[in-house]
Amino acid sequence: MQSLLLLRALIDRLPARLTNLSADQVQRKASSSEWSRKEELGHLLDSAANNHQRIVRTQLEDNPAMPGYDGAQWVILHRYQDRDWAALVAIWADLNRQLLAAAEAVPDSAWSRTCTIADSAPLTLKFVFDDYLDHMRHHLRHMGIETDDLASASAGAR
Repeated sequence: MQSLLLLRALIDRLPARLTNLSADQVQRKASSSEWSRKEELGHLLDSAANNHQRIVRTQLEDNPAMPGYDGAQWVILHRYQDRDWAALVAIWADLNRQLLAAAEAVPDSAWSRTCTIADSAPLTLKFVFDDYLDHMRHHLRHMGIETDDLASASAGAR
């Protein structure tokens, strides 16, 4: 599945792109109401943790009801702004390796299994996984990290 190839490419190539950012770049906030790059990457850690649960439980349970989460409050609680950037990058890679392992275990027939998140309608596992990748890439673009080349490369590697 192309999405699995994309996540693998992101895991392989993104840490170098992230560690190339300067300390000032990752710490700086455009305004007091916006996240720094540290906080935005932290949000992606929280997203990976929540989506890992969704991928695993949807494989193991019939239509599990998953909670939503308040992304802004999770960022505050984890104090990402005060954390070490290199450690956050390493955690991002490790969480996504764990998520990828769970996703690679999904048999083709199980991608159509469903779950609900908060008060959503039933969502297929494929939708949840693809939406996770879209959400991640949206935030990475916002952080100034390009991923289109990785998406193109994974599409060509089918």
